[in-house]
Amino acid sequence: MNTKPNILFTATLHSPFIQEDLRILRLRYNVIEVISSGWRTFTTYLNHLSNVEVTFSWFASVYSSVLIFFTKIFSVKSVLILGGVDVAKEQEYNYGIWNSWWKAKLVRYGITHADIVLAVDESLKHEAIRLAQYDGANISVVPTGYDSERWIPEGKKQHVVLSVGNVNDLPRLKAKGFDILFDIAAQLSDISFVVIGVAEYLRQQLTIPPNVQCLPVMTQEQLLHYYQTAKVYCQLSRREGLPNSLCEAMLCGCIPVGSNKFGIPYAIGDTGFIVDIEHRDEIARAIRSALTAPEEIGMRARQRIIEHFPLAKREKSLHAIIESILR
Repeated sequence: MNTKPNILFTATLHSPFIQEDLRILRLRYNVIEVISSGWRTFTTYLNHLSNVEVTFSWFASVYSSVLIFFTKIFSVKSVLILGGVDVAKEQEYNYGIWNSWWKAKLVRYGITHADIVLAVDESLKHEAIRLAQYDGANISVVPTGYDSERWIPEGKKQHVVLSVGNVNDLPRLKAKGFDILFDIAAQLSDISFVVIGVAEYLRQQLTIPPNVQCLPVMTQEQLLHYYQTAKVYCQLSRREGLPNSLCEAMLCGCIPVGSNKFGIPYAIGDTGFIVDIEHRDEIARAIRSALTAPEEIGMRARQRIIEHFPLAKREKSLHAIIESILR
């Protein structure tokens, strides 16, 4: 007889880090996957809630908040993951769900009423407490994890600066700091940059320096080659959780240059260059220094991710959290 607990796993995106958590939960539990959007999604939630013990939702959103409301009716426990944009309110460039008054009310409900909230970085916990205006007693910090056997250095590094982000509108471009990176690239015209993940229609609206190769979104298999090739990985985000691409690039031996925002300094630690995005000359100097630094620094960056953010650690944490909520 199969006695594994049933979990309703929800999200609106098929991102690799979301799929990784889905894989982890399936190792021990029966998982019903609902990754969708649109009003029919709520009906799907209702159809499954009477048959599950726990819901597990990526990102505080309208969808996860309505689901958490339903869990109270069905006496089902809830786990909510905070990833970054869900605790953002950047009015200057209209980034973050909290800029909408009605969505903010729903998200506040979801965060404050979930049984367990897991933030991928300490900074997101503080932002959730500030925006939702409560004590945050249900929030713990559990970083995402990375597979050091998948993301490996290989071959000779090239004199290239890489940055990756899934960017399909101007607010997200600003959040990822790609506008800053383009300005820096124009200043460093003798250096080659590769930027991956900007939507084609958006690229047509931007002034991209000739020394920047701007490419569309890629699969993880395709990204591996670029991580292994570039000597420097640059993350100049204004808003970020724990940046997945940065951590993957560090595992591949890239020397990191990152802004002093949210989870970026914690990821980099003392293995690269942390900069103030308001000081463009400082960023340019850091990139030049990283390109001329010994590749051994990239190996130190790899070791930091192995030690602080192993995939096995997240797997152990998620299983322990689910077991605790089922007691």
